[in-house]
Amino acid sequence: MLQLLTSSQIREADTYTIKHKSISSIDLMESASDAFVKAFKAEIPDRDTQISVFCGTGNNGGDGLAIARLLKEQAYDSVSVKIVRFSQKESTDFKINLTRLKLNGITFTEIFDTNKLPKENASIIIDALIGSGLNRPLEGNFQLLIKHLNKLKKKVIAVDVPSGFPSEGIIDPRATVLKAKLTITFQRPKINFFFPESANATERFTTVDIGLDEAYIQSQSGSWKLIEEKDLKGLVRTRKPFSHKGNYGHALIIAGNTRTMGAALLCADACLHSGAGLTTACIPEGGMPALNTYAPEVMTLSRSELKSELISGKFNSIAIGPGLGTNASATELVKQVLDFKIPMLIDADALNILAANPDVLHKLTEQTIICPHMKEFDRLFGISATWWERVVLAQKKAKELKLIILLKNQFTFIALPQGDILINPTGNPAMAVGGMGDVLSGMIAAFLAQGYTAKESAILATYIHGKTGDVLNQDMGMYSIPPGELTLLLPEMIQSFCGTT
Repeated sequence: MLQLLTSSQIREADTYTIKHKSISSIDLMESASDAFVKAFKAEIPDRDTQISVFCGTGNNGGDGLAIARLLKEQAYDSVSVKIVRFSQKESTDFKINLTRLKLNGITFTEIFDTNKLPKENASIIIDALIGSGLNRPLEGNFQLLIKHLNKLKKKVIAVDVPSGFPSEGIIDPRATVLKAKLTITFQRPKINFFFPESANATERFTTVDIGLDEAYIQSQSGSWKLIEEKDLKGLVRTRKPFSHKGNYGHALIIAGNTRTMGAALLCADACLHSGAGLTTACIPEGGMPALNTYAPEVMTLSRSELKSELISGKFNSIAIGPGLGTNASATELVKQVLDFKIPMLIDADALNILAANPDVLHKLTEQTIICPHMKEFDRLFGISATWWERVVLAQKKAKELKLIILLKNQFTFIALPQGDILINPTGNPAMAVGGMGDVLSGMIAAFLAQGYTAKESAILATYIHGKTGDVLNQDMGMYSIPPGELTLLLPEMIQSFCGTT
């Protein structure tokens, strides 16, 4: 997994790389600027595009000066440079790149206050004003300038981080940020790019390698880690010759109610398609004909038989909650199930029952997985004002209760009992469809039934769920993805992650 860094750790990585790779800071800046330009060319291939580079006088501005020079060398002839001098301070590398800019014959405009802003004719603005490390909202001339630039409605491409946007920590919705269409960030995504509030700062981001010491970065301490595809390669076990359904576990899905039987069907069907050897659905008797039609491979169990079947010890995992309802009988089902120490996934209505009965929450077996969306999480643990506070609270509760908390979002956060926060990068807005979470729950139940650890099950299901959605959205062009369509593709996608031995 990729170790994500805070802005201070990134500066330390710069310093370490300069010292141990025998590279000067100005050469490292040149490497970063060159990497930016390569990504920029892929985004804006038309060399006749009018581009305006707005530079501060720190290192981010130094990057901007180098980028302007390199773009000129790449035959982007309509590049103008604006240097914003709201401060007397200049970094050493900014000064060096300013000298290089002058030697290349590139003219620039200097801006000293917001009362005399030059007219802007460019269609693209490159934002190299402030960069990472900001720890307070912008004010004064910088705030006025950025508000002015936002009003121009230009396509903004940010260098490393949009000006005014913090790399980590609480994102103040009232703060002034230069809104970017794309951010080309250096070496690692900024932690805050994965939070929903970042949508007000950048629509997309891409990460470029600038040559920092990777071994050093990976050795750094920190809770924030990004799941990579290679983390899953070989994790899914290949099915062996002569194996049979009994080798792949028996999952129990406790879900559904009179008007919400679809949630139970989607969950059970996803469990079936994710490799559980046997899947049983404990549903109201009225839903059994629908299940037999939708997924005849799934066995049924009446609610009255649940306790005796649990006592038998035949089940290897349980998923409880999708479409369950929150009435007295549903509450009794949840309390009944929690008496059994079986690997478990709790979702949807079962989470709402836990929220209404907080004393029960502390009875959960260690390594139980809970899968709340934002509102379910806030019902469980109290309302958080921002997503940063919510994820930090998830981290705290995962450690306190020894649970795995899978906090669902476009970039899902997986909070582990030891304190790590794993960020899942797969998934897309086309998956914003009712029932998609039910599919994820069924997948987790299937991996638990097959003997994967709770951590492995959470990672596998979350990543593959999102990856399958990405294939349907990007490769097959599906604007909106019905959960059942995603389920059908799961066996092929899971197979792609199987080990080779």
